[in-house]
Amino acid sequence: MDNAVITTRELTRTFGSFTAVNKISIEVGQGEIYGFLGPNGSGKSTTIRMLCGILEPTSGSGTVLGYDLAREAEKIKRKIGYMSQKFSLYDDLTVYENLDFYAGLYSIPHRERKKRIGEMIDMALLKGREDELAANLSGGWKQRLALGCAIISRPSILFLDEPTSGVSPTSRRTFFKIIQRLANENTTVMVTTHFMDEAERCYRIAFISEGKLIADDTPENLKNNVIKGTLAEVVHPNALYIIDDIEKLPYVKECSNHGPVLHVLLESENAIQALNYYTGVEAKIIRPSLEDVFVSLAKQNRRQVS
Repeated sequence: MDNAVITTRELTRTFGSFTAVNKISIEVGQGEIYGFLGPNGSGKSTTIRMLCGILEPTSGSGTVLGYDLAREAEKIKRKIGYMSQKFSLYDDLTVYENLDFYAGLYSIPHRERKKRIGEMIDMALLKGREDELAANLSGGWKQRLALGCAIISRPSILFLDEPTSGVSPTSRRTFFKIIQRLANENTTVMVTTHFMDEAERCYRIAFISEGKLIADDTPENLKNNVIKGTLAEVVHPNALYIIDDIEKLPYVKECSNHGPVLHVLLESENAIQALNYYTGVEAKIIRPSLEDVFVSLAKQNRRQVS
């Protein structure tokens, strides 16, 4: 990739005998929103911490903005923005004071600070709340203030580690509109998430499971290419109790539950009638979602490991 600003080659991190990140190789282009998906404990946050220069790789290599992860971590830290789900804010400071503190932390000249803080307040939709204590803000307001603190230095790359956990769906949508605007202005955004609606907004998605990269492509390509066969939706009152029996049927490749709904991957569309007869309800052919893709990839990975 000619415009890559993040590159890793077999990046690995171990903690004693436990391998948290296992030989991950990725490239992220300038101005991309790159989604990093996986269950809790899959290695997402550990990877982000290595890319931010916080954690040293055990083996492998990587660069961020041309700086080497192992040898130039301090240079990387000065060029990036980072925000985690913990919202690193000072509750006893006001909105304005939090932004002013981070402006000082990033050594933004005093003559520029007021203008830059004003830009962040506008971006975060916090106009009129400048004098409010951070402790009194709702989750969504805190989230946007934390984003303002993370990007007040105008970083080339923004790392977001589960930034929308614990906030309302409305706040999540507003947040991602802001992220989209930053990407349109050529900021590269790497975001870890477990929300599939957020993943849909990413330009490309990497799926990570048990420390390994198991897919890396656009949302559309993943939905079109990962799942081979015909996906059917079955609404059944005993969905949880019949899932194992359905998976044993000769014409069924996979079966997963989504509450009272089963998603059944069939060998071919011709098998739909047999499925209807077996379940006693009428199945509906559906297009795979990203959640279906992730479930399928995780199952494939488990089969390979075992």
